[in-house]
Amino acid sequence: MVFHYPIWVLALVLGLVAVALKKWSRVGDWFQAYQLFKVPEFNENMQDNYLYRKVSVYINSLVALEDSDFTNLFSGKKANEIVLALDPNQTVHDTFLGARVSWTNAHANSCRTFVLKIRKKDKRRILRPYLQHIHSVFDEFEQRKREVSLYMNGADGRWRSVPFSHPSTLETIAMDSDLKNRVKSDLESFLKSKQYYHRLGRVWKRSFLLYGPSGTGKSSFVAAMAKFLCYDVYDVDLSRVSDDSDLKLLLLQTRNKSVIVVEDLDRFVVDKTTTLSFSGVLNFMDGLLNSCCGDERVMVFTMNTKDHIDPAMLRPGRVDLHIYFPLCDFNAFKTLANSYLGVKDHKLFPQLEEIFQSGATLSPAEIGEIMIVNRSSPSRALKSVITALQINGDSRSPAKIGQRSADKPPRPVEEAGDQGGGFLCRESVHTVREFRKLYGFLRLKSSRKSGSFDLDSNQNER
Repeated sequence: MVFHYPIWVLALVLGLVAVALKKWSRVGDWFQAYQLFKVPEFNENMQDNYLYRKVSVYINSLVALEDSDFTNLFSGKKANEIVLALDPNQTVHDTFLGARVSWTNAHANSCRTFVLKIRKKDKRRILRPYLQHIHSVFDEFEQRKREVSLYMNGADGRWRSVPFSHPSTLETIAMDSDLKNRVKSDLESFLKSKQYYHRLGRVWKRSFLLYGPSGTGKSSFVAAMAKFLCYDVYDVDLSRVSDDSDLKLLLLQTRNKSVIVVEDLDRFVVDKTTTLSFSGVLNFMDGLLNSCCGDERVMVFTMNTKDHIDPAMLRPGRVDLHIYFPLCDFNAFKTLANSYLGVKDHKLFPQLEEIFQSGATLSPAEIGEIMIVNRSSPSRALKSVITALQINGDSRSPAKIGQRSADKPPRPVEEAGDQGGGFLCRESVHTVREFRKLYGFLRLKSSRKSGSFDLDSNQNER
């Protein structure tokens, strides 16, 4: 026999069952030995209790907050951001190391307090690690919402800052995925290594050398790295540094949580276009002064080539990781085509792959510029890239430029001190002006076919 009940009866039964389960849970709590810890908003001197703010941020980040009976919804500072907050006198549950705890947002006599409820048998095992976990979550949250600034040094030896709003991210960088993941893991490990570095008696910093032809994405990678870390960027212009003392003062004025960048270091070292001494640059890279400037820094040096650089400048300790940025290959090209044109596959891809395999290549910046101008027509953009590779890219073939070592393939990344080299160094032999001439030729050719005339193309061709 089948019984049919109205929907409201079923809803009532389910509601009663839920209430009964909650009551039963409370009954079970009576048989457990609990200890309560209060985190008031103010201390006994009516000063702010910073732990209260950290606990508040932590509680409001819990996924379980959505299951609380009453949860407030607020709009965040960013567009479309929704912030959850526990309502007064409501409770939210959390688990840590297998133990179940709860937080209650207690309000009494205009005094706000968070109350932590934990089983006494779990207290010794998890209390301190749990509070440390709350500190870590809060620090990560603060780091993510931190406003990043770009600092530039002036002729007076002081820094000027502007908001840093570069759009590059590690996801948008055209780089081998395995290499990108390795760099990302290295940065994540660095962020968590404060105690490890201090135990070793070393300054908590990491240093990178980015080298390769112009237009291969070194500067964009620096921006993506800074955004990933949420670190300020200090861009050191060596041409504006008068002497070694000026360089030391600039370093002393930098702050923690920063990426310190020196671009085109090889040009200043080899061409000696500055009054800085070699020892002054070495001390800037890794000297006693670094230990006086605080912790949590990443130093980045960029070069076109390291062939003529004194090995002492690149030894372990001064540079931890070397990353080579090559000219574009077919895999990198497909990443660019997807980013710039939204094209993951195309009938022209086999032809492009064949051209790349023949050794013709351009820099990612050059290919990206072609795609930007022809973004309304992916087919035209790909044909323009083919023409540019055939006209300009063939001169960059490894067969014509030469390889450093024919029997050792290029490696995109190496640890400092890693011997053997084997990097393919294809120097950029065309200037931006030459590329613009080529680019103007391609646009002029296209406009003549359509019966139109482009004034800018004509000027570029001249």
